[in-house]
Amino acid sequence: MNTMPAPLPALRSFRDRMRQVLLFEFGGLLLVGPLFAWASGVTLIDSVGLLAVLALIATLWNAVFNIGFDHFEARLTGRRADRRPLWLRGVHALIFEGGLVVLTLPVVMVWTGMDWGTALLADIGLALAYVAYAVLFHLGYDRCFPIQPRGGDA
Repeated sequence: MNTMPAPLPALRSFRDRMRQVLLFEFGGLLLVGPLFAWASGVTLIDSVGLLAVLALIATLWNAVFNIGFDHFEARLTGRRADRRPLWLRGVHALIFEGGLVVLTLPVVMVWTGMDWGTALLADIGLALAYVAYAVLFHLGYDRCFPIQPRGGDA
């Protein structure tokens, strides 16, 4: 009886992943920036600047939150993050997004001069726009830059 786990399939290289991240962020600024400027009434320069700052905040929050959540979960359950059940993944995502809104809402308010309610709607709208963009971007990226199989991968 073979108890060895199956080898991992080919994954994206670090260089490929960096290209993906840079293209994603640049494309987001080019696509979402003008939409946000149009919908919010802020200038295009202010819109792109705001989105760049929000992307930086999201990146930093992602690292801090995930490290903390993983350590908390491991201490509480003894489980690794890659063994997290689906229901807890949902809780994880909701807490992450809620924390991100708490962090970015004041920035949106100050940057745009919007009141609390308007800025909250704008922040939620940006999050939804980026979710839609992410799905389409990653589908396109996977088609344009397929992962190169390793020896033995089909």
